[in-house]
Amino acid sequence: MSIFSSVDHLRQSKGTDLGTSNTIEVSQSRIDQFAVVTNDEQWIHVDAERAAQGPFGATIAHGFLTLSLLAPFLSDLIEVQGATSSINYGLNRVRFPSAVPSGSALYAKGRILDIIDRTGAVDAVVEVAIFVQGSDKPACIAESIIRYTF
Repeated sequence: MSIFSSVDHLRQSKGTDLGTSNTIEVSQSRIDQFAVVTNDEQWIHVDAERAAQGPFGATIAHGFLTLSLLAPFLSDLIEVQGATSSINYGLNRVRFPSAVPSGSALYAKGRILDIIDRTGAVDAVVEVAIFVQGSDKPACIAESIIRYTF
């Protein structure tokens, strides 16, 4: 985790590598629960027998499930002391270059792309690359905007 001692310290940190997060397992149970909550019960996610014959040889996580893990990954990667709040302000760009098979362990790497001053706040644009353990190709790459108020 990268800990910034203040918002001013964060302002000086454009280009900083945030390191590597802890891992999160994407079990079939998690995939099934996500499918129910999002009404996306496509066979590639929930039907192990049919998915075994499909393009990935197994069920895979929804891209949006992988993306939703940005929240815990970012908590592992960055902390700004002295900020009164940190708010998910949105995303600039998201891609899903590779699949996440059921049972995979995921981790993330982060890097601060930009720092944007706002009135009473600072936006950190953080590139987060999510990887399946054992793979060099990211499963998801996203530019997340975190608004820190002070």
